[in-house]
Amino acid sequence: MLLLDNSAWSQLGQDHVADERIQEVSEWMARREIGVCMPFLLEAGYSAQSAADHREMMAKFDELPRIAIDAEVERLAMRAQRELAEIGHHRLAPMDVIIAACAHRAEAGVLHYDGDYDVLVERTTLEFESVWLSPPGSL
Repeated sequence: MLLLDNSAWSQLGQDHVADERIQEVSEWMARREIGVCMPFLLEAGYSAQSAADHREMMAKFDELPRIAIDAEVERLAMRAQRELAEIGHHRLAPMDVIIAACAHRAEAGVLHYDGDYDVLVERTTLEFESVWLSPPGSL
């Protein structure tokens, strides 16, 4: 399973994402191989253009697996931020740290278009697959 990050979700409706990749993500969603967590839902909901758009978007996400933020996810996120602070690199987006902790806890990856996830994999003890929607710098 891959957790969805808003950096990927917001790009999926754009013309510059390859049609094959959009189809692949759609198939993953249909097979429930894409999951969501609260930080993503809040970010995606923030981008809704209207109440109707918000309802429609959230109805789609209600069909996907959801990873909850529990005490273990909180502990993992705090540990990751501490590990980054120890090397002077703690200014990553807090939502990204929480999503990465959710992915670690669920033994999932993260589908994104955001270099923060590579930093989290490379510089913390969080273990998850960092999956780029498209190659870095291509969108």
